[in-house]
Amino acid sequence: MAEAAGGTFHLRIDDIDQNRARPDWEARIYDDLTWLGLTWPKPVRRESDSLVEYETALDTLWQMGLLYPCTCSRRDIRDALSAPQEGALPIGPDGLIYPGTCREKMRLERTFPEDNPRPRNTTLRLDMELACQRAETFEHRIDTPTGGWHSYAGFIEEGSGPNGETGLIEFTAQDMIAGIGDVVVARQEFGAAYHLAVVIDDAAQGITHVVRGQDLFAATAIHVVLQRLLQLPTPTYHHHRLIRDENGKRLAKRDDARAIATYRDEGLTPADIRAKVGL
Repeated sequence: MAEAAGGTFHLRIDDIDQNRARPDWEARIYDDLTWLGLTWPKPVRRESDSLVEYETALDTLWQMGLLYPCTCSRRDIRDALSAPQEGALPIGPDGLIYPGTCREKMRLERTFPEDNPRPRNTTLRLDMELACQRAETFEHRIDTPTGGWHSYAGFIEEGSGPNGETGLIEFTAQDMIAGIGDVVVARQEFGAAYHLAVVIDDAAQGITHVVRGQDLFAATAIHVVLQRLLQLPTPTYHHHRLIRDENGKRLAKRDDARAIATYRDEGLTPADIRAKVGL
């Protein structure tokens, strides 16, 4: 897609969580993709080398009064959502939608005025209600497929979402508050979380088109809100179908899905791999 558009294909290493990063795993990525015939500018952007940029963005959001510390465990969140409610628990792009326990405590106690330093080594959440209110004050222009521009809360989808969503994808503040909630933007263990890191990475690399799996389609609205808050450009997105096994389950490394190296060892060629994914 990049070559067809006269652009450049970029490879990025998501290694911000050093507990799940290994030099040999990173080397295998380079080896497998090179074997498939892909090339990219070097050196690649590694998130572990970009922590200062993420810290600066977190400071900006903190000074805007949009972040708050959260001490809730996953069990705390589940317990808060379970009682006294009945039925299925609300699920968003990051799993269970946060019930706002620490947010309400912060608002009640006023424990961190915006002019105080941002706490380090602390999980921080984005106050989605306040964030949407603030994001609407920024003019945000995105080129449309038919030319011209349109200012709105949304993005251009050139692929499709899980339910076939394509074209101009718009969303409201209520969609974000009720359907996504206060997402984590900084983790106690390793600083910036995925949603913040990827937004900063895209802007830093001048990314115009993001190509990724449909499992991240719902998270794109989070990225658009952060782009507005930080006054960063919104790329065009192309979400593609996921590779699944014979039972329809998504292949993932946590489930010990087959690696490209496994197919290579069995004698398959790059052309065979492309055929497997419909290219």
